[in-house]
Parts: sequence; structure tokens; C-alpha cells
Amino acid sequence: MAQRARQGKQGRLLRVAFSLLILCALVGAGAAWLAFKAAAIRTDLETATSLVPQLKEEILASNAAAATSTLSKIRDHTAAARHSAEDPLWTLTSGLPWLGPNLSAIAQVANSADDVARLGLTPLVSVYDSLDWETLMPSTSGTNLEPLKAAAPSVKASAYAVRASWERLERIDTSELLQQVASPLLQASGELKQATSALESAADAASVAPGMLGVDGPRNYLLIIQNNAEARASGGIPGALAVLGLDKGKLSLGAQSSANDIGIMSPSLPVDTQQQEIYSARLGKYMQDVNLTPDFPTAASTAQAMWERKTGQRVDGVLSIDPVVLSYILQATGPVQVNGPELAAVKAAGLPTELTGSNVVQTLLSDVYAKIQQPKLQDAYFAGVAQEVFSALSSGKGEAKGIINGMIRGTEEGRVLAWSSNGAEQSVISKYPLSGSISGPSVAPAQFGVYFNDGTGAKMDYYVKRTVQLVKECPADGYEQTTIRIISSNTAAGDAATSLPAYVTGGGVFGVRPGTIQTNIVVYGPVQANVESASVDGQKTPFAPYLHANRPVGVVAQQLAPGESKTVEFTFGKIVQHSEPDLVVTPSVQSVKDVVLPTQNESCAQGQ
Repeated sequence: MAQRARQGKQGRLLRVAFSLLILCALVGAGAAWLAFKAAAIRTDLETATSLVPQLKEEILASNAAAATSTLSKIRDHTAAARHSAEDPLWTLTSGLPWLGPNLSAIAQVANSADDVARLGLTPLVSVYDSLDWETLMPSTSGTNLEPLKAAAPSVKASAYAVRASWERLERIDTSELLQQVASPLLQASGELKQATSALESAADAASVAPGMLGVDGPRNYLLIIQNNAEARASGGIPGALAVLGLDKGKLSLGAQSSANDIGIMSPSLPVDTQQQEIYSARLGKYMQDVNLTPDFPTAASTAQAMWERKTGQRVDGVLSIDPVVLSYILQATGPVQVNGPELAAVKAAGLPTELTGSNVVQTLLSDVYAKIQQPKLQDAYFAGVAQEVFSALSSGKGEAKGIINGMIRGTEEGRVLAWSSNGAEQSVISKYPLSGSISGPSVAPAQFGVYFNDGTGAKMDYYVKRTVQLVKECPADGYEQTTIRIISSNTAAGDAATSLPAYVTGGGVFGVRPGTIQTNIVVYGPVQANVESASVDGQKTPFAPYLHANRPVGVVAQQLAPGESKTVEFTFGKIVQHSEPDLVVTPSVQSVKDVVLPTQNESCAQGQ
């Protein structure tokens, strides 16, 4: 009996041991299977990712057949990765502690990748195949805008799909994930965020561009060419004016005029109280001063009303560019010849009759004033240049890609601005810096603005060189503090008072010594912050404090003699936003990248 008991116990032990061996084998096999699936998912996703740059190049090259083939390969790999992540054992194991969240996160990445390829890229490539960007450019013969109009829903759907995938990854808690899983997940989330922003911008453009280009009927826009030689907050004094017509993509340049021709508004147009306190009633009185405010929707709507009162024509919106943008366009179209009745005077004055991307800025902002003394002839020359540049555009001269890139660059630098009187269109434009708004969805939470308004009454801003820098100070009482540092230099020659024409120096008419430059420096801080102090060359100075759209505003007037430099600083406190600060400046003759310096972070003691 004892022997049988021992044998029974040994049998049970053997069965348990055998069961454990089977379990270990199953676990080992399961682990090996999961490892195999993980490797497959990784390989498929890496291969799909490696094909994306190729797809981008093929799309930019308008190679529809190659792009379709590459996309098909991407979809094969993302579908395979998704299939691997939907394996029953993978799904079952995803519910376990520790390992489960990592497997679940990998599955979410695979699903998102497949959704982006299937629901995001596929509609985009199919739409792109139907668009010919060369023929979509406005021209004298018109453009078939229907493909672009038809593409809008597909682009919007693609943007929605990519956003949904990004939001799916954003919801994953990465705090308990392995570094090998968390790191690529965060990278994928960041890339999807950027893609979402780009696609939503494309969807907005596709929704409003056809209408604004006249697909449903003729559109007329007041075109303002801002003159950076006499600074205004949004760039420069409105110089040349023209009506830009668009009818089913057919571009025409209509009536041309100047701010001087518009005359004085009597009675003045109404201006909201806050802006009138900062910039005076001149905003509603002179076309030359509508953009003393940096808020382009205010400037544009006022300019529209002035044009209508003067001419009787109501335009559908206002567009603004400057000579620097003209240089970008000419780099793509090639040189233009200045023709017309003013040509004889131009030749006699020694101005170039051929304008290029290299000489147009100096010619329009400096040489024309040095060599032509009569304002009427200056205006005629500006009008002739505008006519020739837009003739080059409308005739299809130059590569569409180069022209578009030039306009994009100008928009990024704040040199291209747009406003539409159509409420639905303006609500879309207001999401982007193109709107030139100082409030609303286009404004970053911690945005600072530095704007310059000429106080000389002349064209001396061509000789000003500036740098603007944000300095993040140590927090105080739980609030952020930031100083704006503005260094300005008058680079005009020492004998500028006599060597430059009175039209350029102002001749002392407005109380500023010839050769000296007077500027009203206007700074904006983030919503709810305070302007705490201002200084000039390290010495505290009085400043004028204001409020505009719940943003604090400070103003200091500055004079610079030839060769003189000064440093003006404004310190903002009580900043509730903890995001990285953003800086917007008045576009000038200088490249914006040379004006805006990287943010400086002050070292703070621990606990500050």
C-alpha cells in the first residue's frame, strides 16, 4: 500500500511536471510568435516609412503613375503591419499587465499607419492626379478651376483621417511603456501632428481658393503695394494701388492709382476706440495711414471703404504685397521691361528699364527717389512696374512652382496679406498668418509683436537696420516674464542731410532734422499680460501704455541720427501662458531671418 501511494504521488508529480513543460513550451512558443509578429510589424512600418520621401518627390514632380505605384507599396506594408497587430494571440496578450500596454500601443501605431495610407494618402494621390498646377495658375486666358473645387472634399476627408490617427496616438499613456515602444510612438505622433496641420491648411485652401479666384463669378480685389522705405506696422506706406480682377482664373490688372490720389476722407471713417487711442483718427482719414495698425483686417476694411467712397467701386477684398515679394516673383518669371509714357523720363533719370529679382527692391525703395523728384512721376513708374510684373504673371511667364514658392515665402515673412469681405472666406483666412490679424485663431498663445511706424514723414526707413530678440527672464510670483530687445541703427551717411533728396529725408517739414530717422516703436504682448517697463540704452524711459484686443501695448518714440544706434527694451510681466513665445515683426527691406534673433533664456537659480 505504501508502495502504491508512493507510485501515485510520483505519477501526479510527473503529470504536473509534464503540464508545466507543456505550459513553458506554449509560453515560449507564444513569446516567439509575438516576437516574430513584432519584428514583422517593425519591418513593414519601417519599409512603408522609407517610401514616403519617394512618394513626396513623385507628387511634387507631378508623376502620377509613379506616385500611385509607390502608394500601393506603402499600403501593402501598412496593411500587413495592421494584420500582424490583429493576430488573436497579440490581441489576447494586449490585456495582460506590463507587456499588454506595450503591445496595445504597437497595434495602435500600426492601425494609425494603415489609416493614414488608406484614408489619408490614397484620396490625396487620386486628387493630385487630376490637378495640373501649371494650368491652375491665373492667366490672361483663364483657368479651369473645377478640378480644384472638386478636390476640396477629398482633401478635407484626408485631413480628417490623419487628424483622427494623430488623436488616437495622443491618447496613449506613454508613462508605462518601454522606451523602445514609447520613443517611436512619440515620433509618429509628432509627424502626424505636422501632417494634420499641413493637410488642414490644404483643405482650407481648396475650399476658398476657387471662389476667390472667380470660379462662381468675377472677383475684384484692391491690390496695395506697401512701400517699406516709409514704415507702417504691416510693412510700409500704401504706395501704388490697383484693382486686380479674377474671373474663372483669368487675371487682369484694372484701374491703377496711388494713396495720394485717394485724398482726405471727410468725414473720417469710423475707427474703434482702442485703435484710435493708439494710432489716432488718421487711420480713418488717409489711405497712407490705414496700416498704422498692425491689424490687417482693420486696415483692409478701411481701405476698401476709402476706395469705394473715392471711386464708387466696391471691391470683394484687399490683397497686399511689397517690393520684396515682387523680387521673389521676378526670380521665377525672369526680368521685365518697363514700358509706357514714363520710359523717356526713366531713361533720362538713369533708372533701369529692365527690372530683375536682384535690382527691383533697391530701385523701387531707394533709387527712384534719388533720381526722380516729382511724386507723380514716381507713382507712374511704380504703376508701370506693377503692370509689367502682373503681365508676366498672367502670360504664364516663369515656372508655376517657383512663383508659388515665392508667394509662400512672402506669406511666411508677413509680406503677403489677404482680407475678404465674404464672411465665410474670411473666417478661413483668419486661421492663418496670411490674415495679418493681431487676435483670433492665427495668433499664438504667447505671441509678441514688434511694429514700426515712421514718424519722419519721409523715405528714410530704407537706411534702418534692426534686430529684435525675446529674452525670457526668470519667473516672478508664478508668472512668466519676457523682455523684448530692439536694436536699431541709422546706416545713412553722415552727410545724409545734404546728400539725400529732401523727399527722402523729409527736409525737416515734420520737425525731424534731415538725415535723422524718427520711429514710433509699438510692441504687443500676450493676452492678459502687462507692460511693466521700458528702457533706452539701459536707462528707464517713459512709454505710452494701451490695450488692444485684450493685449497689452507699449509705445516709445525714437530718433536716430546718421550712424547712431540705440537699444530699446520693453519688459512684460504677469504672463499666464507657459508655452514657448512667438515673435512677429514688421517686414522691412531686411530679410526677416536677419531681424528676428533666437530667443535668449536667462539662467535662473533653482526655485526661481
